[in-house]
Amino acid sequence: MPDSQKILLIDDDATMSEMIRLMVGAFRRGTFSVTHAATYEEGLKELLTGAYTLCLLDYHLGARDGLELLREAKAQQCHTPIIILTGDSGEETDLAAMDGGAADFMKKIELNPRGLERAVGYALKMSETVGELRDLASVDELTQLPNRREFDRRLKEEWQRAGRFRRPLSLVMIDLDRFKAINDTYGHPAGDEVLRHAARLLTSQTRQMDCVARLGGDEFALLLVGTDRAGAEIVASRVRQLAATTPCRIPARNLSLEVGVSAGVATWPDDALTQGSLVASADAALYEFKRLHRTA
Repeated sequence: MPDSQKILLIDDDATMSEMIRLMVGAFRRGTFSVTHAATYEEGLKELLTGAYTLCLLDYHLGARDGLELLREAKAQQCHTPIIILTGDSGEETDLAAMDGGAADFMKKIELNPRGLERAVGYALKMSETVGELRDLASVDELTQLPNRREFDRRLKEEWQRAGRFRRPLSLVMIDLDRFKAINDTYGHPAGDEVLRHAARLLTSQTRQMDCVARLGGDEFALLLVGTDRAGAEIVASRVRQLAATTPCRIPARNLSLEVGVSAGVATWPDDALTQGSLVASADAALYEFKRLHRTA
């Protein structure tokens, strides 16, 4: 039996909850289960768990409304598709729901099993397409690491979290030594293999909560959450040692290329009081390391 996909219904009407369960149970394609949340607070908490395939959200939730919940969920990076349900018939309500980020809008008086199933199917397909586009916009195609745009987003997010919880945040800026010589000598396909090799090495030395990103060219960044300067220096040293002892092997060309890395560390709050100065401090530390070790 196929796994059931989970739908979250946020509605303060128990009768509507039972009606939605019956309609979903009559869907002809796919197997779905419905979880009911009766209040704004309970619904938002459940939605933000990310455990649901789709959300059906009542426009009116007592003293608060579904649009407010929709906006709050989107502000917290919730990507679950949301269909707004309402007893209102005005076009302004429809437009407000779509402008707020809803995947679709349905009037309760027009609800029926076939119509709801079509709306759910459309919302899930649209969500899949948007997710693919979001991945393309945030992932470096060559290395499959977060790209510069995603790194900037993560830096902003972790910076705010570090300030709120008063915990350190470290940034390690990294580039590959003599990467241009590799490209010039062995060609760009070999250079691409070296970049993928470096991405794997860096990822192996970080935790899931950290962010390893390719910023462009042969430049990478490690964003180390809750890590002080001493801890970040240990990570940087470990990465340098691992790279020095792990050549990039390209069997198809019978090549084994040595790949050295240079790294510079900066930490909040020791080295910077703004996001920009954290990046600038890590960059300065990287170039100072390269100067002292005469790498290029």
